[in-house]
Amino acid sequence: MKNMKIYLGIGVAVVAGFFLVAADHIDAPAVAGGTSDITDFYAFQGQNTDNLVFVANVQGLISPANTSDAAFDENVLIEFNIDTDQDNIEDLVIQAIPRNGKMYFFGPSAPSTTVLNSTILIENAKGSVDISQYGESAIIENANQMKFFAGPRDDPFFMDFARYGDIIAGNETEFANPGSDTFAGSNVMSIVVEVPKNLVGSTGTINTWVESKRKQ
Repeated sequence: MKNMKIYLGIGVAVVAGFFLVAADHIDAPAVAGGTSDITDFYAFQGQNTDNLVFVANVQGLISPANTSDAAFDENVLIEFNIDTDQDNIEDLVIQAIPRNGKMYFFGPSAPSTTVLNSTILIENAKGSVDISQYGESAIIENANQMKFFAGPRDDPFFMDFARYGDIIAGNETEFANPGSDTFAGSNVMSIVVEVPKNLVGSTGTINTWVESKRKQ
């Protein structure tokens, strides 16, 4: 699970240009290397400054040779959680789940259950998008003031794990500039949703995190 805090403001200048990220390419043993393994969570202001963009990347370290065969797991729900009252419990969720070559999106709306369990909010379906194929143009759909994408992307996260290991071992004191990107040339499966701020809280502060949940 990845989480972060975002400040929303009436003045665009206050929030313009923020970019927040949580990443973990070496996850818990129960999900590491599996189809529910979250590698990155990004949240940032859209090109349209009235919007927020949420990005969840799963299934990290996919080689280009294997990307054409990579697929979203139809038994795994990706859920973007949004806390609007600072109690660290989700008040709104955006859900994404794949079916037959499409990614379906639900919310943002109040969840029927919170924390560990989720129920797909069928009554709050907001749109779908064909899952883009590796090597082909990205497919983006617009519906209900929102934008949607799902498909393989180059891993955007930069980390020099070799240098990090040297620092931890006490052999180096800082990262090299430029460093060596451990994830260069690897891909992820990405889910992107852009949503108007007024649907998630137009001012103040929100906490946001992403979870993957497997069908039981």
